[in-house]
Amino acid sequence: MEYDIKEFDEIRPYEAGEMKQAFNELLADRQFNVLMKGLVPWMPQAVRNALLRLAFVGVKTPLDFQKRFMKPVVNYVIRKHTDGCSFDYSQLPADKQHHRYTFISNHRDIVLDSAFLDVKLVENGFPTTVEIGIGDNLLIYPWIKRLVRMNKAFTVRRGLTAHEMLRSSQLMSRYIHYAVTRKAENIWLAQREGRAKDSDDRTQESVLKMLAMGGELRELNIVPLTISYEYDPCDYLKAQEFQQKRDNPAFKKSRQDDLDNMRTGIFGYKGRVAYHCAAPINTWLDELDGLPRQERYAALAQRMDREIHSHYTLFPCNYVAADLLSGKADYATHYTEQDKARFEHYLDSRLALIDLPNKDEAFLRERMLIMYANPLKNHEAAQ
Repeated sequence: MEYDIKEFDEIRPYEAGEMKQAFNELLADRQFNVLMKGLVPWMPQAVRNALLRLAFVGVKTPLDFQKRFMKPVVNYVIRKHTDGCSFDYSQLPADKQHHRYTFISNHRDIVLDSAFLDVKLVENGFPTTVEIGIGDNLLIYPWIKRLVRMNKAFTVRRGLTAHEMLRSSQLMSRYIHYAVTRKAENIWLAQREGRAKDSDDRTQESVLKMLAMGGELRELNIVPLTISYEYDPCDYLKAQEFQQKRDNPAFKKSRQDDLDNMRTGIFGYKGRVAYHCAAPINTWLDELDGLPRQERYAALAQRMDREIHSHYTLFPCNYVAADLLSGKADYATHYTEQDKARFEHYLDSRLALIDLPNKDEAFLRERMLIMYANPLKNHEAAQ
């Protein structure tokens, strides 16, 4: 298939030759400087920007930028806000240099899902990181858009008419095929638009149909990726949103809510984090070849779900949550009394963070228990 890179200008990340100008524009951005001043208030702007320019020397590509600037930041988050992040890629081909992948995963964190993956790919000798799709609803300031484009992000347009959505999906699909087959990049996509608030992770057929618009699915080398968090820093915000929508079906989060979720997700405690790659779907995709088109996408989504669900890493809190929901002790062999007391104390501390005028504690508690029990429920069903 022939491609013209200009057709992707409205959505693509920066190319190597554009990085220096983008960096200079970032340093000249007033809102970006306000942010940086908040991080290092004792350092004058001129000194700060001079140091950043010095650190930028030798950065030619978005991958260089990620290794120089983003990798240390993400490793800091792993050290400070998790109890470790593991990465199991044993089901991928041993030859890392000659394979590129489209990772499709369940969605735990707007920022960190791909960032943790990037660090783990680099640490384990993969030749490059991932390009990611990020919704334009999150690109609320020019400096954010500039920064994510420097960081290998392409734009996913939201809030479109049906006609605009079709064109946007076709363009994005063509870009993803171009990135994997011509640029030799990996891609990361969430299995659905937005996070599953109750952790009942399901692949949207529309994501798979979008990917097929730009060419054969086989050439994308899709890998189902499972992300497991011991604790979800945004659990209480998700529970709060459940009640807000229950009490007011027209409720919609504000842009500030999105930023608060991003901040909480990055800097909140996550406990242990685990990434697990299933075998690429090309190893079994031909089993679906005889199905009619619509049934094929449904079967593909179900098989992807089974791969993702079967590779959850389960923690004591998942088993405790299931027993607290049922009022039984079916999973008592999977946790200690200390585990149970710790999780109940954790739940109480999260509920205390919810500030609603008509706070329904029983409802909120149940919603949080469901979030932690669903990975176990789906894992068992996948077995």
